[in-house]
Amino acid sequence: MKANRRLAGALPAVLAPLAACGIALGGLTTWVGTGNAGSPARIDVVPGRVYLPLGDDRDTTAYFEVANSGGSVDRLTGASSPSARGEITLTRHRGTDAGAAYREEISSAAVPAGSAMTMSPHGVSLTLRPKTRWRAGDMVPMTLHFEHGGRIRTVAVVVGRGSAAG
Repeated sequence: MKANRRLAGALPAVLAPLAACGIALGGLTTWVGTGNAGSPARIDVVPGRVYLPLGDDRDTTAYFEVANSGGSVDRLTGASSPSARGEITLTRHRGTDAGAAYREEISSAAVPAGSAMTMSPHGVSLTLRPKTRWRAGDMVPMTLHFEHGGRIRTVAVVVGRGSAAG
């Protein structure tokens, strides 16, 4: 009888970890079954747009839509272009309490797993300075740099500010 009581007293202490393991195993099975377990980021970039600079020798901004159909987050870490003078910087647009806007340089921007990051004048953008004078409709070759996805070549069309494409 004493052995049965000891066994009955130990049963909850054994069942709780067993139940937790069963729940964890069920969750992992579901995660693997949906194809998301450990799948790498799969990055696609839609050709973007770059604003026509205002005046000569001025910085401007480029915007892209970056989709990640993979199961892991990736990060946009920068960009390059043979048509840009100097470094292209990754920036985020911010506002002050007084309503003023400014850009701050950032080191990277997340592209969530199974989602997209849409660059915009109110969020993340690429800031660059053209080497030569651009005209609306010009195509600017660009390479976007990703932490895991490597380098992806794309283009951005030059648009005037306030145009339907801008």
